[in-house]
Parts: sequence; C-alpha cells; structure tokens
Amino acid sequence: MVFVQVPAGRFVMGSPPEEPGREPQERQHEVRLSRPFWLGATEVTQRQWQLVMGSNPSHFQDQGDQLPVESVTWFEVQGFLERLAKLSPGSRFRLPTEAEWEYACRAGTTSAYSTGATLSPAQARFEGLSKGTATGPARPLPAGSFPPNAWGFYDLHGNVWEWTRDEHCPYPSEPATDPAGSCGSTLRVIRGGSWHYGADSARCALRYTHRPQDRGFSLGFRVVREGG
Repeated sequence: MVFVQVPAGRFVMGSPPEEPGREPQERQHEVRLSRPFWLGATEVTQRQWQLVMGSNPSHFQDQGDQLPVESVTWFEVQGFLERLAKLSPGSRFRLPTEAEWEYACRAGTTSAYSTGATLSPAQARFEGLSKGTATGPARPLPAGSFPPNAWGFYDLHGNVWEWTRDEHCPYPSEPATDPAGSCGSTLRVIRGGSWHYGADSARCALRYTHRPQDRGFSLGFRVVREGG
C-alpha cells in the first residue's frame, strides 16, 4: 500500500448554507488536527484484501483485482486491519476519522469538491444525475484511474463509498481538536459517494451512513497507518 502523509492543521469542516445539495447536519465548525497522519493514497484494492485475508468478497471480482474491494462490512474491515498489523511489525492500522477523511479530501480547498464547485466525469467515477448519463460502466474503476487531488489522494470523490471510524454523531457547535465521533449511535459514517450515486453525493462535506454490519457493492474503505 502507498501512504501519503497528511500535515497537521486546521480547516472548516462541513458546508456553507449556500452550497448546492447541502444538508442541515453539515453545520460548519473549525477543526484542528494536532498531528500529521499517514493515509492510503487509494482505496484498499481487491488484490490487497486477497493478500491479507486469503479471499475476495467483492461483487466485481471478475473485473480485475485493482478495483477497490467492496461488499465488506465495518466489522470485517476491523479484521483486515488486525491481520494487516500482524503482517507489518511496528505498524498499526485503522480507519480514518470523519474529520481526517474530510481534511484529506479537501486538500486545502474550501469548495464543494477538491476540484472546485463542480465535479466532471474526467475527474471522478460517479453515476450521472439522470438515467443514461453514467460516467462509465456500471461498476467501480481501478483505484487511481483519475488524477489525484492536491495532496496526492485518489478517488476521495466517487468510485466507492468509504467507511470511517466514526459513529454518526451531531457536529459540535464549538471548535474541536482531533474529533472522533462517539455518541452511542448504531450507525457508522461513510464518505465520498460512489459509482452508483450522483456527483452530489461525492461532495467533500456529504455525510452518509450504514450500519456496521451492512455490506454493498459500492462500499469500500482506505486505511490510516500509525507507527512503523
């Protein structure tokens, strides 16, 4: 796996009221991330999952092992992270927090997408806004098929949704440092949109959820590495 270091810093999480598609839960608030962290440049691929777990759960496994792994539950991802740590002495692995994910997705920008106010089919894999206008075949594309954002991350917009570490909690009304959603919610936050959803779902600030036991053919993840 290739990891990119994300610098410590501050950003405004959420979206402004005037952003098209904006939801009330995306209340803007300042977030400080006090430490740099290493995040996967791409989603975990089918090949990487296979090497660690010895099997491939993906719905699209006949389309090539460089496609992102999908159809994995949040709980199964925890098993992958544990096994990956055993194969990588001195390193630990986890899912990114929701704040870390959005910070990396924005890559210093403040617009709806890291690409600006809009997202085009040349920039990400997503479903068209109306039937018959899909940006590619009815499946994800190989990880890293589109240009990276300014910090070197691929596919944070579209391709597959990505599990985060966080429970689905209301945003704080005050500035927060290193927030990690924990409020007793039965839902986990997923981010980024996918090949099966429109560009509006791929906005940097868009929050969506699944139960941790859910799986789907447009639901994958990427990894944070600590230590090592």
